[in-house]
Amino acid sequence: MPGVAVCHSWRAPGWGMLPKALACVCGRGEAGFAPGLPELSRPQTSLPRHLLLPLMPGRPLPEAAAAGGGARSSWPSPAGVCLPLSPSSAAILRGLAGGGMAAAPAVRPPRPAAQANPSPRTGARDQWSKKVDFLLSVIGFAVDLGNVWRFPYVCYQNGGGAFLIPYTLMAVFGGVPLFYMELALGQFHRVGAIPIWKHICPIFKGVGFATCVIGLYVSFYYNTILAWALYYLYSSLALALPWTSCGNPWNTPNCTSYFGRSNATWTPSSSSPKERTDGDVGGIRWQLLLCLILIFTIVYFSLWKGVKTSGKVVWVTATLPYVVLLILLVRGVTLPGAWRGIVFYLQPNWEKLTSTAVWVDAAAQIFFSLGPGFGVLLALASYNPFSNNCYRDALVTSAANCLTSFLSGFVIFSVLGYMAEMRGVEVEDVAKDRGPGLLFITYPEALANMAGSTFFAIIFFLMMVTLGLDSTFGGLEAVITAVMDEYPHILAERRELFVLGLLTVCFLGSLATVTNGGSYVVKLLEEFGAGCSILAVVLLEAIAVSWFYGMPQFCSDVKAMLGFSPGVYWQVCWVAVSPAFLVFIIVSSLLEQPPLTMFGYRYPAWSAVVGYLIGASSFVCIPVYMVLRLVWTPGSLKRFLPKRAARSELPFPEALRGRMGSPGDFSACGLGNASGG
Repeated sequence: MPGVAVCHSWRAPGWGMLPKALACVCGRGEAGFAPGLPELSRPQTSLPRHLLLPLMPGRPLPEAAAAGGGARSSWPSPAGVCLPLSPSSAAILRGLAGGGMAAAPAVRPPRPAAQANPSPRTGARDQWSKKVDFLLSVIGFAVDLGNVWRFPYVCYQNGGGAFLIPYTLMAVFGGVPLFYMELALGQFHRVGAIPIWKHICPIFKGVGFATCVIGLYVSFYYNTILAWALYYLYSSLALALPWTSCGNPWNTPNCTSYFGRSNATWTPSSSSPKERTDGDVGGIRWQLLLCLILIFTIVYFSLWKGVKTSGKVVWVTATLPYVVLLILLVRGVTLPGAWRGIVFYLQPNWEKLTSTAVWVDAAAQIFFSLGPGFGVLLALASYNPFSNNCYRDALVTSAANCLTSFLSGFVIFSVLGYMAEMRGVEVEDVAKDRGPGLLFITYPEALANMAGSTFFAIIFFLMMVTLGLDSTFGGLEAVITAVMDEYPHILAERRELFVLGLLTVCFLGSLATVTNGGSYVVKLLEEFGAGCSILAVVLLEAIAVSWFYGMPQFCSDVKAMLGFSPGVYWQVCWVAVSPAFLVFIIVSSLLEQPPLTMFGYRYPAWSAVVGYLIGASSFVCIPVYMVLRLVWTPGSLKRFLPKRAARSELPFPEALRGRMGSPGDFSACGLGNASGG
């Protein structure tokens, strides 16, 4: 029926604490909350577009409904009829829900009559085809290359098994609460990292733009790491791995090959056949350029149609790494000397727990591993059904992430113990590489000295590619969702072109990383592109949600979705513990800034200045947006802050009387015109 729809739901999950008689406020054709009526769904705009007129038993349908056609006897017993609202009327209702019209953001104009039944692309928000698609996407994003290269190193460097104590505490009181908060925010508001601030605290909208800038910086270097892995995967297809001998153009003057030799002497100045010498940045290496083009092609065709395509790709990219990790674990623990590496990995050094640096490393590791603040969790959760149990999802996916990190330590250190046995040195002399060097130099060298080295090298680099693809899917989807939700009138019908343009920008930004000295550029971007800036972004997000949006409102949002409110533990973590946890990391990181080095090369002072400018360029979006918004928009500061007034609990007529006069005067709401005008 044109302009009118029957609603069978008394709940307004996306609309908080409206009076019960107003509780069915729905957007026609938006994402669904009306049980049994798929074409009715939860609003995607800032304001409601339709209003339920409750029907008492035995009452006839309103005239507008009868005009839609069809005998009244053919209608299922409705709770009411949804009539269109004009923007002005919707603002009044938003005032009832949030404390006044001043809090109401701008709305999109009413949809023309030709779009009364919108297509899935323009009207209804995409949803995951299956719950498993979402879980695999979140696990795939959280479990990335850092779980394999960073956690094992940080663990043994900070006391081995003793490090698990601060790591667990930081996860329980800092990482997991922030992870849960972002999933709940994304699922409730169903928008990306930029427009979500219209609902939380408008003056903090610059946080969303900062998140997108950080996502771009990460894509500039992260996809290059995948290109390296793809290049090594291709090189592993040879019968003899190319890094088993010293006769290669990239070898250093001190190259020492001990493969298949019992009399090779390893000295502190020796370098393995896997290590290479790079001069200046120089020209582009065409082999890496081709691999980078292939990586971006895979990413494009995985993201161009949204979660419907990426949700299928993660069935391979999120599960294959676990199969490979188990194969490498079984092979690793059966190697001679593997026990030396495992003991080195887990042997507790209790004295380390008295060091502040250990607790800082534990907090930073769990934070960067779970990944709140990048906008990915907001974006992925925004495609969930409204009543999805995001609480359980947060616990399952964060537990899977932490256990994967722990398992990766056995995979890495069993092989490093084998390397130490072959070289005749201590494990700590072998396990000196931190970061990509562990994956691209140390571990491949160990694989080359095994029986069946070609097979293990192939599956290892294949695992790296799939691990990285999941994370780059999530990072870029966060930017895509944020921008498209902010400018739907421009981009809703042009997702494929927008994704192509975004990936083109990322590709051009990555060109400096595929040069002869590109690994040094990658190190610079890795250190500064998403360092303290992302920590500051999450700190502001936690403060804005807990202190400005308000814990009572956020808890009521969660209760509307899940049927229960978060407990005292979660609320205390969100209000105090998690922000303190982030301040602790930021201050410690700023006070302790070691010189940037890589492979014995110390970066010049000017490169550190460039790095700080990169980090500041994203964070500066926040104060710049605040200032511009305050200067350009008339009114007081209160206009940009969320309203904290108590919600009306009066029945429908009494709730309207104080604002619109007679409860029957629907013309005050703009309901006199059935077309929504």
